[in-house]
Amino acid sequence: MPVTTPQRGRLITLEGGEGAGKSTLLRGLEAHLRAQGVDLVVTREPGGTTVGEAVRGVVLDAANNELCAEAELLLMFASRAQLVRQVIEPALAAGRWVLCDRFTDASFAYQGGGRGQPVERIEALEAWAALALKPDITLLLDLPVSTGRARAAGRGEADRIEVEGDSFFERVRGAYRDRAAAEPARFRLLDATSTPDVVLGQAIQGVSGLLAGVGS
Repeated sequence: MPVTTPQRGRLITLEGGEGAGKSTLLRGLEAHLRAQGVDLVVTREPGGTTVGEAVRGVVLDAANNELCAEAELLLMFASRAQLVRQVIEPALAAGRWVLCDRFTDASFAYQGGGRGQPVERIEALEAWAALALKPDITLLLDLPVSTGRARAAGRGEADRIEVEGDSFFERVRGAYRDRAAAEPARFRLLDATSTPDVVLGQAIQGVSGLLAGVGS
Protein backbone atom coordinates (compact mmCIF):
# COMPACT_ATOMS: atom_id res chain seq x y z
CA MET A 1 0.00 0.00 0.00
CA PRO A 2 1.52 3.36 -1.00
CA VAL A 3 2.37 5.80 1.77
CA THR A 4 0.30 8.96 1.52
CA THR A 5 1.77 12.30 2.45
CA PRO A 6 -0.57 14.48 4.50
CA GLN A 7 -1.77 17.68 2.88
CA ARG A 8 0.30 20.56 4.19
CA GLY A 9 -1.32 22.54 6.96
CA ARG A 10 -2.15 26.25 7.00
CA LEU A 11 -0.51 29.12 8.84
CA ILE A 12 -2.76 31.92 10.08
CA THR A 13 -1.20 34.88 11.85
CA LEU A 14 -2.68 37.72 13.89
CA GLU A 15 -1.04 41.13 13.76
CA GLY A 16 -1.76 44.58 15.12
CA GLY A 17 -0.57 47.36 17.37
CA GLU A 18 -0.92 47.72 21.11
CA GLY A 19 -4.46 47.35 22.43
CA ALA A 20 -5.83 46.03 19.15
CA GLY A 21 -7.48 43.01 20.78
CA LYS A 22 -5.32 40.18 19.43
CA SER A 23 -5.59 38.07 22.58
CA THR A 24 -9.39 38.22 22.57
CA LEU A 25 -9.56 37.43 18.87
CA LEU A 26 -7.09 34.58 19.26
CA ARG A 27 -9.33 32.84 21.79
CA GLY A 28 -12.46 33.28 19.69
CA LEU A 29 -10.84 32.19 16.44
CA GLU A 30 -9.20 29.19 18.09
CA ALA A 31 -12.59 28.03 19.35
CA HIS A 32 -14.17 28.51 15.91
CA LEU A 33 -11.45 26.62 14.05
CA ARG A 34 -11.51 23.71 16.48
CA ALA A 35 -15.30 23.55 16.13
CA GLN A 36 -14.80 23.23 12.36
CA GLY A 37 -12.61 20.16 12.90
CA VAL A 38 -9.25 21.86 12.40
CA ASP A 39 -6.27 20.12 14.04
CA LEU A 40 -4.77 23.28 15.47
CA VAL A 41 -1.54 24.41 17.11
CA VAL A 42 -1.68 27.81 18.83
CA THR A 43 1.51 29.72 19.54
CA ARG A 44 2.95 33.22 19.85
CA GLU A 45 5.89 35.47 19.05
CA PRO A 46 8.29 36.12 20.50
CA GLY A 47 7.95 32.88 22.41
CA GLY A 48 6.29 29.55 21.73
CA THR A 49 9.32 27.49 22.76
CA THR A 50 11.51 27.37 25.85
CA VAL A 51 14.17 29.36 24.02
CA GLY A 52 11.64 31.79 22.58
CA GLU A 53 10.02 32.50 25.93
CA ALA A 54 13.43 33.30 27.40
CA VAL A 55 14.05 35.71 24.51
CA ARG A 56 10.61 37.26 25.09
CA GLY A 57 11.58 38.01 28.66
CA VAL A 58 14.70 39.84 27.54
CA VAL A 59 13.04 41.84 24.77
CA LEU A 60 10.03 42.97 26.80
CA ASP A 61 11.77 43.65 30.13
CA ALA A 62 11.59 47.41 30.63
CA ALA A 63 14.84 47.22 32.59
CA ASN A 64 16.69 46.38 29.36
CA ASN A 65 16.41 49.94 28.08
CA GLU A 66 19.92 49.88 26.61
CA LEU A 67 19.04 47.14 24.12
CA CYS A 68 19.89 48.53 20.69
CA ALA A 69 17.65 48.22 17.63
CA GLU A 70 20.00 45.75 15.93
CA ALA A 71 20.08 43.47 18.97
CA GLU A 72 16.30 43.62 19.27
CA LEU A 73 15.90 42.60 15.64
CA LEU A 74 18.30 39.69 15.98
CA LEU A 75 16.65 38.50 19.18
CA MET A 76 13.26 38.51 17.49
CA PHE A 77 14.60 36.38 14.68
CA ALA A 78 16.42 34.07 17.09
CA SER A 79 13.08 33.33 18.74
CA ARG A 80 11.44 32.99 15.31
CA ALA A 81 14.10 30.62 13.98
CA GLN A 82 13.53 28.30 16.93
CA LEU A 83 9.73 28.50 16.64
CA VAL A 84 9.70 27.79 12.90
CA ARG A 85 11.98 24.77 13.20
CA GLN A 86 10.64 23.34 16.44
CA VAL A 87 6.91 24.04 16.21
CA ILE A 88 5.52 25.64 13.05
CA GLU A 89 7.21 23.76 10.23
CA PRO A 90 6.78 20.29 11.80
CA ALA A 91 3.09 21.03 12.42
CA LEU A 92 2.49 22.23 8.86
CA ALA A 93 4.35 19.25 7.40
CA ALA A 94 2.11 16.93 9.43
CA GLY A 95 -1.02 18.57 8.03
CA ARG A 96 -1.86 20.54 11.17
CA TRP A 97 -2.85 24.20 11.14
CA VAL A 98 -0.98 26.86 13.12
CA LEU A 99 -2.54 29.98 14.62
CA CYS A 100 0.23 32.37 15.64
CA ASP A 101 -0.01 35.61 17.62
CA ARG A 102 2.42 37.72 15.55
CA PHE A 103 4.98 36.54 13.01
CA THR A 104 7.49 38.13 10.65
CA ASP A 105 5.19 41.01 9.67
CA ALA A 106 5.66 42.24 13.24
CA SER A 107 9.38 42.67 12.61
CA PHE A 108 8.73 44.70 9.48
CA ALA A 109 6.33 46.86 11.52
CA TYR A 110 8.09 47.18 14.87
CA GLN A 111 11.78 46.77 14.09
CA GLY A 112 11.41 48.17 10.56
CA GLY A 113 8.79 50.91 10.80
CA GLY A 114 9.23 51.58 14.50
CA ARG A 115 12.99 51.22 14.95
CA GLY A 116 14.08 52.16 11.44
CA GLN A 117 15.86 48.92 10.57
CA PRO A 118 16.26 48.53 6.78
CA VAL A 119 13.63 46.44 5.02
CA GLU A 120 16.36 44.63 3.07
CA ARG A 121 17.97 43.50 6.32
CA ILE A 122 14.68 42.13 7.63
CA GLU A 123 13.98 40.38 4.32
CA ALA A 124 17.39 38.69 4.47
CA LEU A 125 16.71 37.46 8.00
CA GLU A 126 13.25 36.29 6.95
CA ALA A 127 14.74 34.18 4.17
CA TRP A 128 17.42 32.67 6.39
CA ALA A 129 16.13 32.47 9.95
CA ALA A 130 12.42 32.02 9.14
CA LEU A 131 12.99 29.76 6.09
CA ALA A 132 11.10 32.34 3.95
CA LEU A 133 7.89 31.02 5.52
CA LYS A 134 4.84 33.15 4.67
CA PRO A 135 1.42 32.87 6.35
CA ASP A 136 -1.51 31.70 4.25
CA ILE A 137 -3.66 34.41 5.83
CA THR A 138 -2.68 37.35 8.03
CA LEU A 139 -5.43 39.03 10.03
CA LEU A 140 -4.40 42.61 10.74
CA LEU A 141 -6.33 44.33 13.51
CA ASP A 142 -6.19 48.02 12.69
CA LEU A 143 -7.23 50.93 14.88
CA PRO A 144 -6.03 54.46 15.67
CA VAL A 145 -2.95 54.59 17.87
CA SER A 146 -4.70 56.73 20.48
CA THR A 147 -7.51 54.19 20.83
CA GLY A 148 -5.15 51.25 21.15
CA ARG A 149 -2.94 52.97 23.68
CA ALA A 150 -5.92 53.93 25.81
CA ARG A 151 -6.99 50.29 25.89
CA ALA A 152 -3.49 49.05 26.67
CA ALA A 153 -3.09 51.52 29.53
CA GLY A 154 -5.48 49.46 31.63
CA ARG A 155 -3.50 46.23 31.36
CA GLY A 156 -0.90 46.95 34.04
CA GLU A 157 2.74 48.03 33.98
CA ALA A 158 4.02 48.85 30.49
CA ASP A 159 6.69 46.61 28.98
CA ARG A 160 9.78 47.77 27.08
CA ILE A 161 7.86 48.20 23.80
CA GLU A 162 4.74 49.74 25.30
CA VAL A 163 6.69 52.63 26.86
CA GLU A 164 7.47 54.03 23.39
CA GLY A 165 5.78 57.27 22.31
CA ASP A 166 2.91 57.83 19.90
CA SER A 167 5.22 58.58 16.98
CA PHE A 168 6.77 55.11 17.30
CA PHE A 169 3.35 53.43 17.17
CA GLU A 170 2.21 55.61 14.28
CA ARG A 171 5.20 54.31 12.31
CA VAL A 172 4.32 50.75 13.33
CA ARG A 173 0.75 51.19 12.16
CA GLY A 174 1.88 52.75 8.90
CA ALA A 175 4.26 49.88 8.20
CA TYR A 176 1.53 47.33 8.86
CA ARG A 177 -0.91 49.12 6.57
CA ASP A 178 1.73 49.40 3.84
CA ARG A 179 2.32 45.66 3.98
CA ALA A 180 -1.40 44.95 3.84
CA ALA A 181 -1.75 47.19 0.78
CA ALA A 182 1.20 45.47 -0.91
CA GLU A 183 -0.13 41.93 -0.31
CA PRO A 184 -3.94 42.11 -0.48
CA ALA A 185 -4.30 38.41 -1.26
CA ARG A 186 -2.73 37.46 2.08
CA PHE A 187 -3.88 40.21 4.42
CA ARG A 188 -7.36 40.69 5.84
CA LEU A 189 -7.73 44.17 7.35
CA LEU A 190 -10.02 44.07 10.38
CA ASP A 191 -11.65 47.10 11.98
CA ALA A 192 -10.40 46.70 15.54
CA THR A 193 -12.53 49.63 16.76
CA SER A 194 -15.56 47.31 16.49
CA THR A 195 -16.84 45.07 19.28
CA PRO A 196 -15.03 41.75 19.86
CA ASP A 197 -17.94 39.81 18.34
CA VAL A 198 -17.87 41.92 15.19
CA VAL A 199 -14.10 41.57 14.88
CA LEU A 200 -14.38 37.80 15.31
CA GLY A 201 -17.00 37.73 12.58
CA GLN A 202 -14.66 39.63 10.27
CA ALA A 203 -11.87 37.16 11.07
CA ILE A 204 -14.06 34.11 10.48
CA GLN A 205 -15.05 35.54 7.10
CA GLY A 206 -11.38 36.22 6.38
CA VAL A 207 -10.31 32.61 6.89
CA SER A 208 -13.44 30.97 5.44
CA GLY A 209 -11.77 30.25 2.12
CA LEU A 210 -9.18 28.07 3.83
CA LEU A 211 -11.79 25.83 5.44
CA ALA A 212 -13.09 24.16 2.28
CA GLY A 213 -12.54 20.44 2.63
CA VAL A 214 -11.64 20.45 6.32
CA GLY A 215 -13.12 17.42 8.02
CA SER A 216 -14.13 15.78 4.74
